[in-house]
Amino acid sequence: MGAAVLKKQFESILGGHLDWQSRPSPELAPSGIPEIELPRGCLTEIIGPASSGRTSLLVSILAAATAREEVCALVDAEDSFDPASAAAAGVRLPRLLWVRCNHNAEHALKAADLLIQGGGFGLVAMDLGDTARRISLTSWFRLRRGVEHTPTVLVTVARQSNARTCASLVLECARERVTWSGARGTSQLLCGMRVRTRSKTCSPVFTATAI
Repeated sequence: MGAAVLKKQFESILGGHLDWQSRPSPELAPSGIPEIELPRGCLTEIIGPASSGRTSLLVSILAAATAREEVCALVDAEDSFDPASAAAAGVRLPRLLWVRCNHNAEHALKAADLLIQGGGFGLVAMDLGDTARRISLTSWFRLRRGVEHTPTVLVTVARQSNARTCASLVLECARERVTWSGARGTSQLLCGMRVRTRSKTCSPVFTATAI
């Protein structure tokens, strides 16, 4: 049964005209990758195994946001953030609040909740690694509700999807090819890595080569 038919049935029962309004599309923020934009007021998941490019994508997002002079926060559940390499990639560290959680999922969740409630952040990112498995679905719903109707981009990074239907966008990263310098059988150096990121519901959105 279509929405128009249902609307007419409700109008006949209630004896009046119903003004149904769909939720407006969220404002989109650049990620630093031309093919990817992130919805504000929503939860975006970045997932993928080790060496899949997920951390590089997160750094690109942080660099783009701080370049726009937005104040950002990174909740680092596994203490894996490297400020020096992030700065070299364009992240403006004075505009980034770094919260270290020492592998404690509860602390990471509480920190993200407080940051969202406090407001003033253009981007709140949670690098969860394996700790995401210890976060309940109820907690994910609370985070989603907390960020709704705000201009904040909420991003989580983990090995696999954990937020389920709470996420408005899921970006899956995968490694395609590694390039080495030097002849086979001799000492070789890593030159680059080809990675692919795609939406879980769409076709691949970009392919990039990076170290």
